[in-house]
Amino acid sequence: MKVRIIGAGLAGSEAAYQCLKAGLEVELIEMRPTKLTPAHTGAGFGELVCSNSLRSNDVCNAVGLLKEELRLGDSLIMRAADSSALPAGSALAVDREEFSKAIEQELRTHKNLTIINKEVTQLEDDVPTIVATGPLTSDELASHLLEKLNDTGLYFFDAIAPVIDVDSIDMSKVYRKSRYDKGDADYLNCPMTRDEFMTFYHELINAKTVSLRDFEDEKVFEGCIPVEVMAKRGIKTLTFGPMKPVGLEHDGNKPFAVVQLRQDNAAGTLYNLVGFQTHLTWPEQKRILQLIPGLENVKIVRYGVMHRNTYINSPNYLNQHYQVKETPNLFIAGQLSGVEGYVESAASGFVAARAIIEYLTTNEIKGLPENTMMGSMGVYVSSASSKHFQPMNANFGILRSTTKNKEERVHQAMESFKEYEETFRRLFD
Repeated sequence: MKVRIIGAGLAGSEAAYQCLKAGLEVELIEMRPTKLTPAHTGAGFGELVCSNSLRSNDVCNAVGLLKEELRLGDSLIMRAADSSALPAGSALAVDREEFSKAIEQELRTHKNLTIINKEVTQLEDDVPTIVATGPLTSDELASHLLEKLNDTGLYFFDAIAPVIDVDSIDMSKVYRKSRYDKGDADYLNCPMTRDEFMTFYHELINAKTVSLRDFEDEKVFEGCIPVEVMAKRGIKTLTFGPMKPVGLEHDGNKPFAVVQLRQDNAAGTLYNLVGFQTHLTWPEQKRILQLIPGLENVKIVRYGVMHRNTYINSPNYLNQHYQVKETPNLFIAGQLSGVEGYVESAASGFVAARAIIEYLTTNEIKGLPENTMMGSMGVYVSSASSKHFQPMNANFGILRSTTKNKEERVHQAMESFKEYEETFRRLFD
């Protein structure tokens, strides 16, 4: 049996791996490097275009629970992330290149995989297909898909933070520390006095930005809002947000504000600015960053950019298995389906793959239990209000459970996932 997967990002790569493990023949189509997107810089599978952080590793955090479910399901994305992990306190951050390489190397070991590099502009109904082209889906395919669904499409903007050369940091002005000393001292911290912050703040809110068509609509995902937009909401938006000094005291001193830098590669030669996604012009990015203590001579390796992300109004078209209701052969996974976040995208690819495996094997999809985080995400995507549908990160607010106690909810989710996994594997015993 053959499955076509369009897109080799996080969702597509995870879906391909799950289908290959089940013995299906997989045709994985990726348009890069034949055609690049506005945000990708290379052709690697699972390329991370924004942050290199997959967020919290704590199982009592919603995304931490999602990670544990994926690990229980032998997720390729989680295995690659764990193998390429970098120091990041209680979070899971990865070396982007090693992460992508691990994903691609694993997939290429499977003899039932055919990789095709081309742009897909039309969907064919004869082959079961998972569309996992992400929020940067090409205009041609997006138009075709929206026409097929009779949808007008939705979108939001998000931004990317700059990455800098570690050798350009003045280490005499920064210090290593994780917030509240959780874990090792994995972050570089640039402390600011009140006067330094006020100078930085004034220049930031008056800096020149790149003109983006439709940006005036302010369709910006809150988790990726540009730092200059946050700043214009008021000083406390920064000092209680990405520049919060709490838990970052040093030598008995509490800074007025702190800019944190997170390691971006295994060699430790690159760092990114935590929470500093931006759409300032490139000259302005350098000028503003040079106002941060320790970054006076900063060398920016990759500038921040902003891009438009497309997604469908999923409650109108998808069921909880990410299957198109009116076209059972078609599944839509990843951020195109309205999930938000790296781990969430991988999880939707996992769910869609498991669903298409069940569909082709038994002609019936039982899917994941609704009291798992993965199952709850599918329920949200398929049943939220279509009038006000917005992308959603994993959170305990959508987790279906019989208890309000967080620890008990986590335990229920883990046990339910284990039972599901045992049942699913019996299909191939």
